[in-house]
Amino acid sequence: MAAELHPCSGKLIGLSNSNRTAQRNQPVQEFNHGLVLSREPLKDRDVFTVRIDKKVNSWSGSIEIGVTSLDPAGLDFPSSATGLKGGSWIVSGCSVLRDGRSVLEEYGRDLDQLSEGDRVGIQRSTHGELHLWVNGQDCGAAASGLPTGLWAVVDLYGKCTQVTVVSCEPPSLAERDTERETVEEREQEDEEEEVVVFAPLTKCNGGGTGNTGSINSPAGGGGARLGAVTGGMLTNDALLFHEKCGTLIKLSNNNKTAERRRPLDEFNNGVVMTNRPLRHNEMFEIRIDKLVDKWSGSIEIGVTTHNPNNLDYPATMTNLRSGTIMMSGCGILTNGKGTRREYCEFSLDELQEGDHIGLMHKASGALHFYINGIDQGVAAAQTPAVVYAVVDLYGMAVKVTIVHNHNHSDRLRRNNAIMRALSPDVGRPRPAHSLTPDPDTPDRLLFHSNCGQKAAIISEGRTALRPHATDDFNHGVVLSGRPLHSNEVFQVRIDKMVDKWAGSIEIGVTTHNPAYLQLPSTMTNLRSGTWMMTGNGVMHNGTTILDEYGHNLDRLKAGDTVGVVRKEDGSLHFFVNGVAQGPAAWNVPPSVYAVVDLYGQAAQATIMDDVDLPPLPEDSSEGPTVMSPGSPCSVAGGNSANDLRFHQLHGTNAVITNGGRTALRQNCRSEFNDAIVISNRCLRDGELFEIVIQKMVDRWSGSIEAGVTAIRPEELEFPNTMTDIDYDTWMLSGTAIMQDGNTMRNNYGCDLDTLTTGSRIGMMRSATGDLHYYINGVDQGVACTGLPPGKEVYAVIDLYGQCVQVSITSSSGPQDNSLCTSNITEKSFPIHSPVAGVAHRLHSKHGKNVVLLGEGCQAVRVGGYAHGIVFSAKELKTDELFEVKIDEVDDQWSGSLHMGLTTLAPPELPSCPMSGLSPSLTQLRSKVTWLVAGSEVRRNGLLQRQNYGASLDRLTVGNRVGVKRCSDDTMHVLIDGEDMGPAATAVAKNVYAVLDLYGRVTAVSIVSSSVLEDAGSVKAPSLSSDSCSEGEEDRTPVEGGELALVPNTVMAFLENHGKNIQLSHENLTAARVSSYNQGLLVTAQPLPRQQLFQFQIDRLNASWTSSLSLGVIGHSPDRLNFPSTACCLKRSVWLLQRDSVFHNSLKICENYGPNLDTCPEGTVLGLLVDGNSCLHLYVNGMDQGVAAQDIPTPCYPLIDLYGQCEQVRLFPPPPFQTSVKARCQGDMEKADMVDGIKESVCWMPHAEVNPNKTCEYQALCSRFKDLLTLPDGYFNEDAKYNLCYCESCHKLRGDESYYKRGEPPRDYALPFGWCRFALRSEPHCDVSNSFKQWHIAYHGTSVGALRRTLDHAQLLSGTSSIFSVSPVKTEGPNGYSEPEENSSNSLPDRDRETDREVPRVQLSPTMRYSGLEMFAPKVQFRDPRSHCCHQAQVGFQVCVRPGSYKVGPQTLGAIEPLDPRFSNTEIEWITKDQGGTLLYGLLIRVE
Repeated sequence: MAAELHPCSGKLIGLSNSNRTAQRNQPVQEFNHGLVLSREPLKDRDVFTVRIDKKVNSWSGSIEIGVTSLDPAGLDFPSSATGLKGGSWIVSGCSVLRDGRSVLEEYGRDLDQLSEGDRVGIQRSTHGELHLWVNGQDCGAAASGLPTGLWAVVDLYGKCTQVTVVSCEPPSLAERDTERETVEEREQEDEEEEVVVFAPLTKCNGGGTGNTGSINSPAGGGGARLGAVTGGMLTNDALLFHEKCGTLIKLSNNNKTAERRRPLDEFNNGVVMTNRPLRHNEMFEIRIDKLVDKWSGSIEIGVTTHNPNNLDYPATMTNLRSGTIMMSGCGILTNGKGTRREYCEFSLDELQEGDHIGLMHKASGALHFYINGIDQGVAAAQTPAVVYAVVDLYGMAVKVTIVHNHNHSDRLRRNNAIMRALSPDVGRPRPAHSLTPDPDTPDRLLFHSNCGQKAAIISEGRTALRPHATDDFNHGVVLSGRPLHSNEVFQVRIDKMVDKWAGSIEIGVTTHNPAYLQLPSTMTNLRSGTWMMTGNGVMHNGTTILDEYGHNLDRLKAGDTVGVVRKEDGSLHFFVNGVAQGPAAWNVPPSVYAVVDLYGQAAQATIMDDVDLPPLPEDSSEGPTVMSPGSPCSVAGGNSANDLRFHQLHGTNAVITNGGRTALRQNCRSEFNDAIVISNRCLRDGELFEIVIQKMVDRWSGSIEAGVTAIRPEELEFPNTMTDIDYDTWMLSGTAIMQDGNTMRNNYGCDLDTLTTGSRIGMMRSATGDLHYYINGVDQGVACTGLPPGKEVYAVIDLYGQCVQVSITSSSGPQDNSLCTSNITEKSFPIHSPVAGVAHRLHSKHGKNVVLLGEGCQAVRVGGYAHGIVFSAKELKTDELFEVKIDEVDDQWSGSLHMGLTTLAPPELPSCPMSGLSPSLTQLRSKVTWLVAGSEVRRNGLLQRQNYGASLDRLTVGNRVGVKRCSDDTMHVLIDGEDMGPAATAVAKNVYAVLDLYGRVTAVSIVSSSVLEDAGSVKAPSLSSDSCSEGEEDRTPVEGGELALVPNTVMAFLENHGKNIQLSHENLTAARVSSYNQGLLVTAQPLPRQQLFQFQIDRLNASWTSSLSLGVIGHSPDRLNFPSTACCLKRSVWLLQRDSVFHNSLKICENYGPNLDTCPEGTVLGLLVDGNSCLHLYVNGMDQGVAAQDIPTPCYPLIDLYGQCEQVRLFPPPPFQTSVKARCQGDMEKADMVDGIKESVCWMPHAEVNPNKTCEYQALCSRFKDLLTLPDGYFNEDAKYNLCYCESCHKLRGDESYYKRGEPPRDYALPFGWCRFALRSEPHCDVSNSFKQWHIAYHGTSVGALRRTLDHAQLLSGTSSIFSVSPVKTEGPNGYSEPEENSSNSLPDRDRETDREVPRVQLSPTMRYSGLEMFAPKVQFRDPRSHCCHQAQVGFQVCVRPGSYKVGPQTLGAIEPLDPRFSNTEIEWITKDQGGTLLYGLLIRVE
């Protein structure tokens, strides 16, 4: 047969060399579509062999090879070989797949490890077996029962980009003989391994001083045995330790065990070697038996050419400078010098007692290392033919033992295949639980006695525990004593938790029999036959297959339950507290064993069955014994609200994930409809079904549609859009309410087309048949009536147009939301406020049943269920939190604590408490009172909104509740430190905190202080005035005396870091010296709570894209094996990257803070973990808010110098940290003026942190300004006064949305989305006084009016702006007249102006009004750099003299509020004073 390839091939393949060479085009951009087949079917015994010509390192995976019965002439080529069906066998990596499904794992050579020049072939034997050949060696039968007429298949996948066919003929005689010898020898070795008993090691005559200087190479090829070797070598060729060893080594156990003496006094002189050289492909494996914690560094292992008889043993093996290759840590050292710094993901220094380390000297000369049976790849490509294995018991490593049954995976497959025919007694002690249960005893699920090294089985096999859970976090794997039956639920209860570690219980199934399984340290390390649920993901054979599946197991508490079941159809399902989490995997084989990994916090678990459970252990105080409020509730009652999911039936473009909680539209940029999803069950009356929008695209018009239908999901034929249904369906589309496809009403209270990412939509049918919609928790009123009461209705969501992905929120359920389905109490909070200062007090005036204790810090209701109102002793300041902790509850009462704000001043109450206060807070109406009762918000007792946050009725002892009035005049309630959002608006300024000890709650104590949190715990003090915010608002120092000084920890970078990092200046400066990655940094010291860790970006390199990321890591970095980038870290890591937050490489938050890729040189970034274990990001001294919660202690700051960011410098903290804010620019004296203007008025950050250096948006706006050809003389020469208000820039500066300016102060909005170019001030203007005392406003205009306006340095009549000036001859009743129609065309000429004509200039305190297209028309231009077309608008930022203008309503007829801060009745300012305005800046916006 001709050794050629078929001309039909994958779409990226190019053939050459007479169809003998195949190359994948675009190898760096594409990794698949590289299939080629042989020109003709294979003949029996012919080996179709190809040579790997080229590989790239861009991808994972490599060449795949096999056979198929599909004729290439008519084949529709899939993207990869594993997609071939209809009789195809493919070898991929070290697995064999038939029609895309794995039939054999760990077969032969790993094809992913082959290099350029290696040859790989495929063969069908005369017996119908499939054989793989690698470099002329047969790897054995991969499959059997193959039909005839098969074509060879080669997939140029991943790294493999080019191959050449070298032959297609039967193997040579020498190769067949060698293979026959190798197979026979392997069979003989297996037999000898099972029956041979090794004789004790004896010395040869002469004590090993005979002629032993040279050793003959092994006889025969590849795997042939060594002959007898003289000079101290044994004729018995079992691998043992040589008697000659390091001076502190003691050998035992027939020289299979080596131990270092005096391990607490000495750390070296522990070298041991094997008694003979290694054979080719022979595994040398040891088990770590003992470690000590005194030293750094640990075991080292490798090979050497030195004969142990002649070697003068060094103190450590890495001191040898010849013939030695050692693995140390995670690197490879050759002759004592590092040759590979990051050889594998495992570090020998991190291994624990019981872990296995092995090595193999391959016939090709390659050296491989193995960690717990996992091949770590080629450590050295070429090693000498004769080498000895060597182990250095260094540092922590004290004792090891040689493991002879190292070929564990092969032995496991063989034992599983014959376990039904053989008794477990053969060759091993009988396990405690027989593989076949005793028919006289019930077939009860128990734990198997073979468990992890740190685990124990008690209570007759029902309970598993880690006895020393506070000392070790792993080696806690336990398995069931028998396989699970189909549809049999295996469920365990968590009995005991410890809070020392991260991570928690993991559960799953495995095909491995526990009687023969060599248990790993964690079950996710097992690379075959295993499915595990870990955290909120699912892993198969150590690889994640589902990222966001079900409830997070790491958040469970003692008393929670987890379960697993394999159903008859082969699907795997998990349960949390009895709630099914949905299918996690498919095609799981039968006869799998249940697995529980008592990892991290999980210390003890008990199997749950029909027998009464033993009580929880009394010492479970190390973890809460109550069911975690964040866990799914039990479904025993049948009324659980959290069982709401999306139904498995849905539109063709919809995909349901996350255990039925998330729905998304696939191909969202090419498909806009066919994505209808429906609830899995009908809604109950009064039950809220709420979803949150998680992803949107801007490609389409229209957006999400929501409603209810009486059509059962099983009976619904899903249309393109839900509004196509013409019966039993009610939908909200935009603002239209539609029934059965017909519009019933328009202009409903909300518009779904205007919602954005993060918006929440809910729907609820009342008991009277009314349909209500809720937007972000606010009831929009009755949408329609007449829904048939008592008839089943299902919630339905149409992922239409712009809306791509939604998830069901925890608020879904009955109207009175409870903490049971909320996330607010998933973490424990300290009961004491972290804020320094004077504790709040309660006022002496209170309800008649209240008694105050502890100097007014505690309140107790001593009788009844009412008359429990108490007040704060003083008025609350803006953003001041008043917080209490619940101390006692009495379950005989219903109802609970009420909390809010009131304008009622307690000093005005009569002295007798019985005559002045209402029995409950809902009846307190003498003054305006805002309160939260349950989940309702009330004003003077009248209901304002429902379903606000979590219900206060479900609070219990230990929960904390707080209230505060924010600067935007809104009331916020906080539960256990989590802000529930604005509860009420337009709250008066002078208010007291008020709470009602009502119903169940009988006692509370204050945990807050009178000093604002911003002054201390949450917002750390700035280092200098340079790092203040841009200073739009004059700022004053915090009042009060000096606060307690807290000593700060001096931070420095750790010596262990990425390989491209160079440290300097006492480890305070770090620079990346090459490439774009490998730049990870961690501090040597953990970050204390409340201390701000800050560093400055010193150098950027624009040659790269992207930039730095930063965060914290929750475990010690001393032995951390640093990957190439921080996003590869997946254990206890919280990372801030771009504008997103990641936890263990999974994105948990978007649109947080500024985009870090836009941070210029000089930007100061900081991290702070507050007293509530929340992580904050600081940018130039400004807190960006909470980025992540539940940060463990200790944690270490982490920085990744990636891409553009090449150097950073730490800011050493001051010796002491106080909570007094640093003096900002607003406090400057006259000497601090710049061009006569205070910097606090110039809205300019310090020059070193000016974001102008890298902002592409500002550069685009600047290029448009240049196209206007305006004279440079109009603009300020100092470019630092130009400010960009794009999202990244204003977040970098920490700008607020609104500020005050002038005398008297008046609000104005920052022009977000615009770019300001500062104008030169006229010499005759009193600029200093104007900018300090005048108000700020905006003026939209046209491009044609710019030059004339600038020429006159003020806004004049006659300009051609449609939003500027019109003549006014008479005033209306409110002081100004309405604008004339087409005012831009009706302006009088200058020669027609008379004294009676008064110019009228229209302004606004917000660009949301002035920037409307009616006032600032858009013009189109072509960017001279990118040649792309854009639209631009222009306007002015002006100073307006107080008293020179009048405030009036908007003149556009708009109904919706244009700016949330300004009413539409006062959003337009009118001035007729030509000297009443000063131009400050030109504003440009580009789209």
